[in-house]
Amino acid sequence: MFSDHENWKLMFIEEARKLKSIFGNEILHIHHIGSTSVPELKAKPIIDILPVVRDIHIVDSFTDEMKYIGYESKGENGISGRRYFQKGGDNRTHHVHIYQFGSYEIKRHLAFRDYLLVHPEVKDSYGQLKEKLAEKFPYDVESYISGKEPLVKEIEVKALEWYKEDEYI
Repeated sequence: MFSDHENWKLMFIEEARKLKSIFGNEILHIHHIGSTSVPELKAKPIIDILPVVRDIHIVDSFTDEMKYIGYESKGENGISGRRYFQKGGDNRTHHVHIYQFGSYEIKRHLAFRDYLLVHPEVKDSYGQLKEKLAEKFPYDVESYISGKEPLVKEIEVKALEWYKEDEYI
Protein backbone atom coordinates (compact mmCIF):
# COMPACT_ATOMS: atom_id res chain seq x y z
CA MET A 1 0.00 0.00 0.00
CA PHE A 2 1.28 3.41 -0.88
CA SER A 3 0.13 6.84 -1.87
CA ASP A 4 0.69 7.82 -5.46
CA HIS A 5 -2.54 9.66 -6.15
CA GLU A 6 -1.22 11.91 -8.91
CA ASN A 7 -0.17 8.88 -10.96
CA TRP A 8 -3.42 7.10 -10.12
CA LYS A 9 -5.42 10.05 -11.39
CA LEU A 10 -3.43 10.01 -14.63
CA MET A 11 -3.87 6.22 -14.92
CA PHE A 12 -7.63 6.66 -14.48
CA ILE A 13 -7.76 9.38 -17.16
CA GLU A 14 -5.80 7.22 -19.61
CA GLU A 15 -7.94 4.15 -19.00
CA ALA A 16 -11.16 6.18 -19.19
CA ARG A 17 -10.03 7.41 -22.61
CA LYS A 18 -9.54 3.80 -23.76
CA LEU A 19 -12.96 2.76 -22.45
CA LYS A 20 -14.65 5.69 -24.15
CA SER A 21 -12.95 4.74 -27.44
CA ILE A 22 -14.37 1.22 -27.12
CA PHE A 23 -17.88 1.97 -25.88
CA GLY A 24 -18.40 5.37 -27.52
CA ASN A 25 -21.79 6.91 -26.83
CA GLU A 26 -22.89 3.90 -24.79
CA ILE A 27 -21.00 5.46 -21.85
CA LEU A 28 -22.96 8.29 -20.26
CA HIS A 29 -20.52 8.97 -17.43
CA ILE A 30 -17.29 7.47 -16.14
CA HIS A 31 -16.17 7.75 -12.52
CA HIS A 32 -12.94 7.06 -10.64
CA ILE A 33 -13.97 5.15 -7.51
CA GLY A 34 -12.26 3.08 -4.85
CA SER A 35 -9.36 4.01 -2.62
CA THR A 36 -7.15 5.38 -5.41
CA SER A 37 -9.80 8.05 -6.05
CA VAL A 38 -9.46 9.51 -2.53
CA PRO A 39 -6.30 11.61 -2.05
CA GLU A 40 -4.15 10.62 0.94
CA LEU A 41 -6.08 7.39 1.55
CA LYS A 42 -3.82 4.37 1.80
CA ALA A 43 -4.55 2.19 -1.18
CA LYS A 44 -3.41 -0.77 -3.17
CA PRO A 45 -2.35 0.41 -6.63
CA ILE A 46 -5.52 -0.80 -8.35
CA ILE A 47 -7.56 1.74 -10.31
CA ASP A 48 -11.32 1.19 -9.91
CA ILE A 49 -13.40 2.64 -12.73
CA LEU A 50 -17.18 2.91 -12.88
CA PRO A 51 -18.61 3.57 -16.33
CA VAL A 52 -22.36 4.25 -16.52
CA VAL A 53 -24.03 2.94 -19.68
CA ARG A 54 -27.44 3.26 -21.28
CA ASP A 55 -28.03 -0.51 -21.54
CA ILE A 56 -26.05 -3.02 -19.49
CA HIS A 57 -26.76 -5.83 -21.96
CA ILE A 58 -24.88 -4.07 -24.78
CA VAL A 59 -21.68 -4.36 -22.71
CA ASP A 60 -21.48 -8.09 -23.46
CA SER A 61 -20.93 -7.32 -27.15
CA PHE A 62 -17.69 -5.46 -26.29
CA THR A 63 -15.94 -8.34 -24.49
CA ASP A 64 -13.47 -8.93 -27.33
CA GLU A 65 -12.49 -5.25 -27.46
CA MET A 66 -11.97 -5.26 -23.68
CA LYS A 67 -9.84 -8.40 -23.99
CA TYR A 68 -7.76 -6.70 -26.67
CA ILE A 69 -6.76 -3.94 -24.21
CA GLY A 70 -5.93 -6.47 -21.49
CA TYR A 71 -9.17 -7.04 -19.59
CA GLU A 72 -10.65 -10.34 -18.49
CA SER A 73 -14.44 -10.44 -18.35
CA LYS A 74 -15.84 -11.68 -15.03
CA GLY A 75 -19.53 -11.24 -15.91
CA GLU A 76 -21.63 -9.96 -13.02
CA ASN A 77 -19.11 -11.38 -10.51
CA GLY A 78 -21.65 -11.59 -7.69
CA ILE A 79 -23.50 -8.29 -8.22
CA SER A 80 -26.64 -8.49 -10.33
CA GLY A 81 -26.76 -5.89 -13.10
CA ARG A 82 -23.00 -5.30 -13.17
CA ARG A 83 -20.41 -6.18 -15.79
CA TYR A 84 -17.01 -6.55 -14.18
CA PHE A 85 -13.60 -6.65 -15.85
CA GLN A 86 -10.09 -7.08 -14.39
CA LYS A 87 -6.77 -6.10 -15.93
CA GLY A 88 -3.33 -7.33 -14.91
CA GLY A 89 -3.96 -10.99 -14.08
CA ASP A 90 -2.60 -11.94 -10.63
CA ASN A 91 -1.05 -8.47 -10.32
CA ARG A 92 -4.29 -6.61 -10.97
CA THR A 93 -3.94 -2.99 -12.05
CA HIS A 94 -7.50 -2.03 -12.99
CA HIS A 95 -11.05 -3.04 -12.12
CA VAL A 96 -13.93 -1.86 -14.30
CA HIS A 97 -17.41 -2.01 -12.76
CA ILE A 98 -20.01 -1.16 -15.42
CA TYR A 99 -23.58 -0.36 -14.41
CA GLN A 100 -26.67 0.78 -16.26
CA PHE A 101 -27.92 4.32 -15.62
CA GLY A 102 -30.25 4.28 -12.61
CA SER A 103 -28.54 1.40 -10.78
CA TYR A 104 -28.48 1.80 -7.01
CA GLU A 105 -24.89 0.47 -7.04
CA ILE A 106 -23.71 3.68 -8.73
CA LYS A 107 -25.10 5.78 -5.89
CA ARG A 108 -23.55 3.42 -3.31
CA HIS A 109 -20.06 3.73 -4.81
CA LEU A 110 -20.20 7.49 -5.34
CA ALA A 111 -21.64 8.16 -1.88
CA PHE A 112 -18.85 6.16 -0.23
CA ARG A 113 -16.13 7.93 -2.21
CA ASP A 114 -17.57 11.40 -1.72
CA TYR A 115 -18.14 10.83 2.00
CA LEU A 116 -14.47 9.94 2.48
CA LEU A 117 -13.45 13.00 0.47
CA VAL A 118 -15.20 15.38 2.89
CA HIS A 119 -14.78 13.48 6.18
CA PRO A 120 -11.01 13.28 6.79
CA GLU A 121 -11.36 11.61 10.19
CA VAL A 122 -13.37 8.76 8.64
CA LYS A 123 -10.90 8.51 5.76
CA ASP A 124 -8.00 8.30 8.23
CA SER A 125 -9.58 5.59 10.38
CA TYR A 126 -10.49 3.59 7.27
CA GLY A 127 -6.94 3.98 5.93
CA GLN A 128 -5.42 2.85 9.23
CA LEU A 129 -7.61 -0.25 9.29
CA LYS A 130 -6.68 -1.08 5.70
CA GLU A 131 -2.99 -0.72 6.51
CA LYS A 132 -3.25 -3.01 9.57
CA LEU A 133 -5.16 -5.62 7.61
CA ALA A 134 -2.68 -5.47 4.72
CA GLU A 135 0.17 -6.12 7.16
CA LYS A 136 -1.74 -8.92 8.91
CA PHE A 137 -2.98 -10.61 5.70
CA PRO A 138 -0.42 -9.80 2.97
CA TYR A 139 -1.34 -12.85 0.87
CA ASP A 140 -4.91 -13.48 1.99
CA VAL A 141 -7.28 -11.20 0.07
CA GLU A 142 -10.40 -12.84 1.52
CA SER A 143 -9.34 -12.14 5.13
CA TYR A 144 -8.34 -8.60 4.19
CA ILE A 145 -11.77 -7.96 2.66
CA SER A 146 -13.60 -9.63 5.57
CA GLY A 147 -11.65 -7.50 8.03
CA LYS A 148 -12.70 -4.31 6.26
CA GLU A 149 -16.33 -5.25 5.83
CA PRO A 150 -17.81 -4.08 9.18
CA LEU A 151 -16.27 -0.60 8.89
CA VAL A 152 -17.13 -0.36 5.19
CA LYS A 153 -20.79 -1.16 5.97
CA GLU A 154 -20.82 1.40 8.80
CA ILE A 155 -19.36 4.11 6.56
CA GLU A 156 -21.67 3.15 3.72
CA VAL A 157 -24.80 3.63 5.86
CA LYS A 158 -23.65 7.09 6.95
CA ALA A 159 -22.57 7.97 3.41
CA LEU A 160 -25.91 7.02 1.88
CA GLU A 161 -27.81 9.07 4.48
CA TRP A 162 -25.50 12.01 3.77
CA TYR A 163 -25.39 11.71 -0.03
CA LYS A 164 -27.76 13.99 -1.94
CA GLU A 165 -27.35 12.83 -5.54
CA ASP A 166 -30.55 11.16 -6.74
CA GLU A 167 -29.77 10.71 -10.41
CA TYR A 168 -27.43 7.71 -9.94
CA ILE A 169 -24.96 9.04 -12.46
